[in-house]
Amino acid sequence: MTWPDLTARPRDAPDRSFRYGTDQLQMVDLWLPRGDPAGRWPTVLMVHGGCWQSAIADRRLMDWIAADLRAAGIAVWNIDYRGVDRDGGGYPGTFRDAAAAADLLRDHADACRLDVERIVAVGHSAGGHLALWLAARHRLPAQSPLAAGDPLPIAHVVSLGGLPDLAAVEASPDNGCGTDVVAQLVGGDRPDRFADTSIVELLPLRVPIDLIDGAQDRIVPARMAPDFAAAARAAGDRVGQHRIDDTGHVELIAPGTPAWAAAKGAIDAALFA
Repeated sequence: MTWPDLTARPRDAPDRSFRYGTDQLQMVDLWLPRGDPAGRWPTVLMVHGGCWQSAIADRRLMDWIAADLRAAGIAVWNIDYRGVDRDGGGYPGTFRDAAAAADLLRDHADACRLDVERIVAVGHSAGGHLALWLAARHRLPAQSPLAAGDPLPIAHVVSLGGLPDLAAVEASPDNGCGTDVVAQLVGGDRPDRFADTSIVELLPLRVPIDLIDGAQDRIVPARMAPDFAAAARAAGDRVGQHRIDDTGHVELIAPGTPAWAAAKGAIDAALFA
């Protein structure tokens, strides 16, 4: 699939939107299922990709899978953030935006009947890195500017073609995001620049992880998912790895594809097991 194969599809709209800052990208869209839940809606926290660059993508790229989950009775908290190419983005802004957008969920959980006891974070591409990072916030070094006292707990992460090892991305000119973006994201040459930004440095997350990638993905090198899975398992984390044949990068967030069916299966298992 190409991006126009996805973006030319009819697009549904979210039910509500919330601000967590003054920039137009400091927004969250909430997709709420129809009807009245017996208790609270099972909830997915969703993070878009785009190589950490706002000029490439924003939260609206996830609209199709957000709508698909909403139709299946799952609420979606679809966050946006300033990329490295945006004033205030990069380090620490991109990470602080993602954290603030995630934590805002608790402020609206009661009114919107969102279940915060078992939140599944779902991220695509660079958003896979940020979804894993949100689950790792309790592991941040105390001296990090990114450390916060009470991060929203994440119960499970589903990473779709993610880029969790930033050092590996920077050392891989064959990745579709390029290598220069990493320095913008992690703060240039500051000491220990990966210690609070790269997921391998924060292991173990103590959160179950599912990695779903496409066998023909031209953005994320094929070695990245198995290399990260091996590192996470060695640290003691439980990791499921799913490589989908005849699948590139776009299919991972396109309803109706085998890749998205695998992702929904992982989400359902995490929410309803």
